[in-house]
Amino acid sequence: MLAVGYARVSTDRQAEFGVSLDAQVEKIRAIAVVQGATIADLIVDGGQSGKDLDRPGMQRLMRMVDDGAVQAVLIAKLDRLTRSVKDLATLLERFEKRKVALISVAESLDTGSASGRLVITIMTAVSQWEREAIGERTREALRHKQGRGERTGSVQYGYRLCADGVHVEPDDDEQAVLAHIRALRDDSRTLRAIAAELNEAGMRTRRGSLWRHTYIASYLGRVGSDVHGR
Repeated sequence: MLAVGYARVSTDRQAEFGVSLDAQVEKIRAIAVVQGATIADLIVDGGQSGKDLDRPGMQRLMRMVDDGAVQAVLIAKLDRLTRSVKDLATLLERFEKRKVALISVAESLDTGSASGRLVITIMTAVSQWEREAIGERTREALRHKQGRGERTGSVQYGYRLCADGVHVEPDDDEQAVLAHIRALRDDSRTLRAIAAELNEAGMRTRRGSLWRHTYIASYLGRVGSDVHGR
């Protein structure tokens, strides 16, 4: 069985946690012996993040898979391949289409078997669930803070940060501008016409720039939500 090994580190500090390139290469060579595989190439991505697949070594690996040059991809640990659940699913689909097995030392994973494919499907699903659960908890926490009048991210146009540095309060000048925008819109003015009138009147955004129709649309479309002063 011809195989390609793949190792990656994003920073030199990762060596402290047992994921140095040398340690990964050693594990890959060992699993190749166990699997009876011949390593056709051992690709190393040094100083590369696992947040996406835009890495020189990863691109070379995918070309080898697509060309049918190997029957297996050997890695020391799954997160060395990618840290993205979406990208992992993409790679697995690509490997399966070319009948290439993914073999990971740390997870004792071999997608060349039915049980290995089941395990990685479950792992992918759990990772996806965890990411969505974190997102839900974050949104709930933000809603709770907003309900208490606390700042969440950038202070939206029409408000300012209170002296306590936590809560927000209406900004009279900006509220007057927003009231003028609503009145013009109620008078059936177009977004561009509203922006032009504000600019002609000498009104400026919080950043001191001219008003644009996109800023007007952003406010009118998200009243009461996170409308940033621009």
